[in-house]
Amino acid sequence: MFSATDHAMMARAIQLGELGRGIATPNPHVGCVITKQGRIIGEGFTQAGGRPHAEAMALSACTESPEGATIYSTLEPCAPHEKSRGPACADLLIEAKVARVVSALHDPFEGVDGKGHERLRDANIQLDIGLMAPQVGEQLKAFLARVSRKRPWITLKVAATMDGKTALLNGQSKWITSAESRRDVHLLRSKVCAVMTGIGTALADDPALTVRDVPCNRQPLRILLDGRLDVRDDMQLLRGGNSLIVTATGNEARAAELMTRGVDVMRIPTEAVKGKTDLVAMMHALAQYHRGLNHIMVETGAKLNASLLSAGVVDEIIFYVAPSILGDAARGLFALPELTDLKDKVELKFSDVRMVGPDLRITATVNNSAGEASCLPAS
Repeated sequence: MFSATDHAMMARAIQLGELGRGIATPNPHVGCVITKQGRIIGEGFTQAGGRPHAEAMALSACTESPEGATIYSTLEPCAPHEKSRGPACADLLIEAKVARVVSALHDPFEGVDGKGHERLRDANIQLDIGLMAPQVGEQLKAFLARVSRKRPWITLKVAATMDGKTALLNGQSKWITSAESRRDVHLLRSKVCAVMTGIGTALADDPALTVRDVPCNRQPLRILLDGRLDVRDDMQLLRGGNSLIVTATGNEARAAELMTRGVDVMRIPTEAVKGKTDLVAMMHALAQYHRGLNHIMVETGAKLNASLLSAGVVDEIIFYVAPSILGDAARGLFALPELTDLKDKVELKFSDVRMVGPDLRITATVNNSAGEASCLPAS
């Protein structure tokens, strides 16, 4: 069904889509290539803030008329809907009189959800769907997660020694991993919608959670999980705005004071049993925050790491392993309760292993029993 040229052009569209990662959010970072007789005549990717879309950019970049051309798009071209902020890409392609559209994936967003493909078919444009779908599904996994299951893709970033220790017993932890790994973390931050930490880590380390060591066009939202609003006024997280505090039982006066300083405060109900912030409800609320959060990276301590894992809301773990050993007395990664049966272990699947400076970076997806990672297309 698909030729070698089709694969090459879709691969190029995927490459273009990466240029929009981190800036197109909450829209998906889509890439588009327009060809005639095997020649590329236009390219584009989704721009900052989600507009213009990739197809519109590619059409505007065409070096000759796109009439009769073939379009390669990593995601279903959009159809008109109530939240549209510009012309629908399907209509632009119809107006341009293109001959064929190759689309990698169906867009599950309720405003599109097959309507873009339907409009193209109704206009008698040849439509071929599914080329390199697994690759695009991996690229757009965060957007697909938010739209399909109504919560963001959650990456837990951890760093430890070879024996799984994050700090000495006295709390000293700077620095376990290398400068190269720390720079790599800043690169990861630049690609996500938000970075989250807990109040324990915030009080101990006073992190800024900003992107500093790599080029960045958009700072991620900084989220602090602070159930009782114990945050101090002088903390770096409160400087410069772009911060959200998620709380459960914090008093109204303190919340109002923080909001006058430009810090958003979101109240989430507590769990019925433990009386702590309902982490599942929190993630669903964050999926709808402002225009939506697709991807959140969590950088926190052993207690919140364990709570998030136990709540089943972690999708993947990125683990920086330093070539050193601290011993049993040092602090660990996950403050999970003792297991008495191996069937209760948290199961992971390694997806990437690479060297970062002298350290090892391991990426693993989490096998949540709820099966919520099924937003990804089958390979």
